[in-house]
Amino acid sequence: MERFTSGVGASTSALGNRVFRRLFAAQLAALAGTGLATVALGLLAFDLAGAGAGRVLGTVFAIKMVAYVLVAPVAQALVTRLPSRAVLIVADLVRAAVAIMLPFTDALWQIYLLVFMLQAASAVHTPTFQGAIPDVLPDERQYTQALSITRLAEDLEMVLSPLLAAVILLALPQDALFWGTALGLLASALLLSSITMPRRVAIFADGGDGADGNYGNDRNRDNDGNVNRADDDATQTQAQTQAFSELPLGARVRHGMRLMWQTKALRPVIALNLTVAAAGAFVLVQTVVIVRDTFGQSNNLVALMLAVNGAGSMLAALTLPKSLARFSERHIMLGGAVVMTAATLLVPLALQNRAPLAGLAAIGLLWLAVGFGWASTEVPFGRLVIREVPDTERPAVFAAEFSLSHLCWLLTYPIAGWLGAVSLSQAALLLALFAAVATIIGTRLWPAREPKPLLT
Repeated sequence: MERFTSGVGASTSALGNRVFRRLFAAQLAALAGTGLATVALGLLAFDLAGAGAGRVLGTVFAIKMVAYVLVAPVAQALVTRLPSRAVLIVADLVRAAVAIMLPFTDALWQIYLLVFMLQAASAVHTPTFQGAIPDVLPDERQYTQALSITRLAEDLEMVLSPLLAAVILLALPQDALFWGTALGLLASALLLSSITMPRRVAIFADGGDGADGNYGNDRNRDNDGNVNRADDDATQTQAQTQAFSELPLGARVRHGMRLMWQTKALRPVIALNLTVAAAGAFVLVQTVVIVRDTFGQSNNLVALMLAVNGAGSMLAALTLPKSLARFSERHIMLGGAVVMTAATLLVPLALQNRAPLAGLAAIGLLWLAVGFGWASTEVPFGRLVIREVPDTERPAVFAAEFSLSHLCWLLTYPIAGWLGAVSLSQAALLLALFAAVATIIGTRLWPAREPKPLLT
């Protein structure tokens, strides 16, 4: 059974759909804005706390995880029946307002409060945007293509936003990054206001989509009155998917975790989440401290180093299609985890080099490796889910994966920030130990027999 229509007569390109094209443009504008905010928050933290900026950023990013874990399920329940376009626009406007206020903060508690508001709005925006895509693109092929495009946009943001920040900082003060964030989010809201989203059709238990319960049955008949069994199966699948989406988050996550543990090919992902979080947290939290305090360099190099990390992720994303044609997901994902672990383990050695250019060059290579391993470990997960999990159960697995990964980040962000404020080397070594243990566990959990290749 397929969740989407066959797409006969539809354009083969997701970007050929006018509504999705503008929806995607709005996402690009919002990603550019929030990417600038990531750099700006690091610089603001350094201005307020100096060498202790890592402690501030560790707390800020932990607040982000708390907002997603606590706010997202509540927000989803509250806004699920509201028009998705209105929800997206309001979320963008709230985030833009917060971004404008951030440059005027002069106390850490103010930053923490505003960041929570910003991330709470993002926790509303992200699932609403993801849920709007299948409404706009009911064709399965277009929907799958749209998922790839939006993922590529997120990877590009990791590279281009820091580079854009570096260019802005050449001519303007760092507060301009927050204004750039606000402009990006306002542009997103403006683009969203120019489109009309398709009406989301409620699927009732009897298969109908109207109050009398008959519309669905009528819809599944052709012009001669014969029942279209393929459409009927698709309607039942939609009903099952929607019924699951209306369960409490805890029930969905528990069900998804059981599925992940029962599916041998997905068990290692549970552990590899910690590998990604351990290596990634150190990069995101301590880059500003390493560049500004350890090597005494400028804000521009902070942005450049974050862009190098994003370039590693982008490089992996571009080479993965060919790599996955030659090697299994097991080799790619575990290999990426090993690369991240090794790179984090080598950070203390790179920090011992006090020559600024040589030290930053060494850190840059390690950041590139972390980014490459990061994407190599994360991206193939969707292939495993598509192959191993029935389509009606996939939302449960993705919900569980979302919660598990955020719990890992919630653990590693404070360690990277608070222990890093005491010793960068000790924090890197501890996080490398976490990554190594998680990688070993992932290797042991992965089935020895390789799964059948994914058909493309």
